[in-house]
Amino acid sequence: MTSPTAPVITPSDTGIEFDTILENGTAVLPSGTMKCDIGIKDGRIAQIGSLIHERARERLNCNGLHILPGVIDTQVHFREPGATHKEDLETGTMAAAAGGVTAIFEMPNTTPLTTTPEALTDKMARAAGRSWCDYAFYFGGTAQNARHLPKWENLAGVCGVKIFMGSSTGDLLTETDDAVRAVLSHGRRVVAVHSEDEAMMREAKGRVLGDGLADVGLHPVWRSVEAAVNSTKRLIAIARETRRRVHVLHISTAEELPLLQEHKDLISCEVLPNHLTLAAPECYERFGTLAQQNPPIRDERHRQALWKAVQSGLIDILGSDHAPHTADEKAQPYPKSPSGTPGVQTLVPVMLNHVNEGRLSLERFVDMTAYGPARIHQIAGKGRIAPGYDADFTIVDMERVDTITNAQQKSRAGWTPYDGLRVKGWPVMTVIRGVTVMRDGELLEKIGAPVRFREALS
Repeated sequence: MTSPTAPVITPSDTGIEFDTILENGTAVLPSGTMKCDIGIKDGRIAQIGSLIHERARERLNCNGLHILPGVIDTQVHFREPGATHKEDLETGTMAAAAGGVTAIFEMPNTTPLTTTPEALTDKMARAAGRSWCDYAFYFGGTAQNARHLPKWENLAGVCGVKIFMGSSTGDLLTETDDAVRAVLSHGRRVVAVHSEDEAMMREAKGRVLGDGLADVGLHPVWRSVEAAVNSTKRLIAIARETRRRVHVLHISTAEELPLLQEHKDLISCEVLPNHLTLAAPECYERFGTLAQQNPPIRDERHRQALWKAVQSGLIDILGSDHAPHTADEKAQPYPKSPSGTPGVQTLVPVMLNHVNEGRLSLERFVDMTAYGPARIHQIAGKGRIAPGYDADFTIVDMERVDTITNAQQKSRAGWTPYDGLRVKGWPVMTVIRGVTVMRDGELLEKIGAPVRFREALS
């Protein structure tokens, strides 16, 4: 929605020499979408309005472009340490910046697991000086470390606690009600949850897949709708009992949505571009194991239900669940093939194409990639275009038509299920704390730093 009467500050003479002015762009502001200038000073947004007469060391002409709050991808797996042949923090953040993403939250199912302060310290050290965008890490929650979580969840660089109720890549698993209850009973920051019922999937695996190789099209039969729904029901009951905020990741079923809506006061949720864009059985027939991920891509009924949830406002966050494996690993016959697809670099163009096709508004996209992450995770100083906030921007050309290719991908995996997809809407500039990190596909400066959080401030 365009709101030409929304209030902005229009200085006559501020006396400020801005570091940079973004001029003549169409900005998505909390108060509405409008054409304006944005003045940047010391890495933060200093002024919004008509800055044609103001002094600046640099002016970036954004005429014809949309300036969005920096996209925050709150679910990525960058595989470091332990599996850096697939990805590492440098290549993963490079892919993020190339795709218009200004900050990422990385998952704890690495080797070793991020379940101790020492493992977190190691990750923070690995990210320092090597990251192209800003970063934070989930702390893995288990029954064994639960009593320490009230202290450890507030360590610098921690974005929240993560648990896996169903197994995926790695060995982090909190499958029983007692283990989930132990984590939710300790601490107060949001707990992000991979919600699939491990016991149900364990029982179903042999029955559905047999003892040998199988058709990858059976993936959503094995990891069934019922397993997702039962896990989410259990999670909601324990969250109610412990009065703990939980965030359900990568929702994939129509049946979970009414449950989430009923408990919206305590439960937030995420959806992925893959679940909004692809559908079974076509995706498995076309892409084979490249479409294999957890929870699975399901049929059109579920995809349409997820779109209705996006359009109604039920979904809080759009994340990529960037989970790369090498092409050789994915080429193994199912179910030896690992689950997961790259996605951090394609999140923005894939979803902008949906905007251009009328499935959601640009403002709704911003709500799920900036406002939602900032709200759910209590991010300090990021997530909106407003004075005092970090000068993080995803600048996009909504009219640009381009083709996503494997060759463009900066991820070490080097492939995308969207290879050959022609889209309308493209990220042309990534600005992080006032520094242009990517422009017209060229990566310019590596400046990533830890994201700060309101609840974690000392």
